[in-house]
Amino acid sequence: MKRKALKIAAWVLATLGVVAYFYWIFPVWGMPFNSQRHGNPPLTPPWALECWLWEDDVNTSDYVDELLVGYKKNDIPVRTIILDSPWSLRYNDFEIDTSLYKKPEQWFKKLQDNDYRVVLWMTTMVNSYSKDTHIKESNDWYQEAMDNGFLVKSNKPNKWWKGEGGFIDYTDDNAMDWWRGLQQNVFDLGIDGWKLDGTATLFWNQLGPVPIFYKRTSKGIMTARTYMDHYYRDEYQHGLTQNPEFVTLSRSIDRGFHPEGFAPIDASPVNWVGDQKHEWVTNEMILESGNENVDIALDGIQGYESAIKSILKSAELGYNIVGSDVAGFSGKTIPPRLYMRWTQFSTFCGLFMNGGHGERRLWKRTEEELQVIRKFSWLHTELVPYMYHYVVTAHNGGRRLQTPLKQGKYHYMFGDDFLVAPIYKDSKKRTVTLPKGQWRYFFNDNEPIEGEVDIEREFPMDEFPVYIKEGAIVPMDIKRSYTGLGNEDSDGFTTILVYPQSENSFIYYHTDTKGETTISYKKTAGSLKLSLEGTKFSHLLRIHSNSIPESVSLDGKLLEKEVSWNYDDQNHKLVIRNGSGYGKGVYKIKF
Repeated sequence: MKRKALKIAAWVLATLGVVAYFYWIFPVWGMPFNSQRHGNPPLTPPWALECWLWEDDVNTSDYVDELLVGYKKNDIPVRTIILDSPWSLRYNDFEIDTSLYKKPEQWFKKLQDNDYRVVLWMTTMVNSYSKDTHIKESNDWYQEAMDNGFLVKSNKPNKWWKGEGGFIDYTDDNAMDWWRGLQQNVFDLGIDGWKLDGTATLFWNQLGPVPIFYKRTSKGIMTARTYMDHYYRDEYQHGLTQNPEFVTLSRSIDRGFHPEGFAPIDASPVNWVGDQKHEWVTNEMILESGNENVDIALDGIQGYESAIKSILKSAELGYNIVGSDVAGFSGKTIPPRLYMRWTQFSTFCGLFMNGGHGERRLWKRTEEELQVIRKFSWLHTELVPYMYHYVVTAHNGGRRLQTPLKQGKYHYMFGDDFLVAPIYKDSKKRTVTLPKGQWRYFFNDNEPIEGEVDIEREFPMDEFPVYIKEGAIVPMDIKRSYTGLGNEDSDGFTTILVYPQSENSFIYYHTDTKGETTISYKKTAGSLKLSLEGTKFSHLLRIHSNSIPESVSLDGKLLEKEVSWNYDDQNHKLVIRNGSGYGKGVYKIKF
């Protein structure tokens, strides 16, 4: 009897030990209490909502210049360029390899003068050996850092996908002084952000075959989860001391790894999910039948559908500005239709990041790809004022940019007004489930569609399953004619799309971050009253209307037709153009 009791006690203790290990020590699977570490998203600067570009086959300043010249010549918008690894002499000494990036002071200044933003890749590792940098063997440098107490305690260097090294110790003041001193070399060049790759997830020791997710820092034992939080928070906060519009690009979630989230949401101005292959659905995904597979750091094993899943899971968790590498990170050849569909999906994500391996010089690809990707790159750029509204609301604890829907496969709301149902396989056909209410197909918005209906149809390669809610107010920044929402004459004005239905309002947070305006309307039989209350701005109203107005007035004064307003009969739009010199900003339109 006593032996049986001892066995039961031993079993209970073993069970409690396993539970304790996986619930408190082993952070990979995360637990509900881990969600408490998240706060509200930060105020992502408007520039980071524009299009990002990078490639990972030729890492040189000459090739970056070729890309940027080609994109400008072919009128494809780019705001941010990422310099991925390798750009330093060794990992992570923050010394520019001038054999790759020539005359860095002049080159970085030239990028800034041309209004580009620059983000550099980095990790937590001080390497003793680096696989692909100019200086490969650097054991003396590593050992000196270890002897000085700058690195987390370790009997030997830790292996990671770029070589071997030690983890910088974020708890040691002297280590931070040294680390920040190294970084100042590139801060002085005027960089705008870090791409924080995921070495912090490797912060663990091994007891035989069992991973123990602890290491010893200057302040004692630390878990991998806590170290990850230091990495993402400390690097972001220090970057802000150097540049008030600094950003960090970090992982949100990645398939089943860290479902509680890699980076804390309050230190996540921009997030990406990765790494995927240039494939719709990989063979591994098919064979696994939905089960998770093991990540291969430099050879992403899952495809486009995996990116959609991870982005929507990130949105569910509360991350706000999330995206993926357009067309996938790894592989040699990007299928044209995949490139176009992935671009279209990324248009309706907070982060539009065209980059990774494979040919990114669109003028060397098919003409169809060039046309489609240019159109949707501009559409994403045009939507920045709309997206920035949700940067502010999310920061204040309110609505995030993307909200997954329960009805419809991979359906989500983009803000309050757009329903997006991404095409996730190589087919033009897609079934879209519209919720209750009235909707319009965004790429042909003449006719309203009653909701609570399934629509199965084909979407040509220059269109995408996006529906806009009747009643919407959408501020946009139009500079080109590719999307059909304006043209070069729209530049200098904020375009406001309005689909009047009863009444509605929208707070337009200006992307210069210097003001806000409440745009509201009330529709009654035979008239529409539209008001702009707050910071004045030059605007171009595109109001959907099935009939030509009898009169249009602003602050009680009639506006002249064909001078201040006109009616686009083909697209059923009343177009009103005005500068910022108005009074109360109250329009009255009679039909």
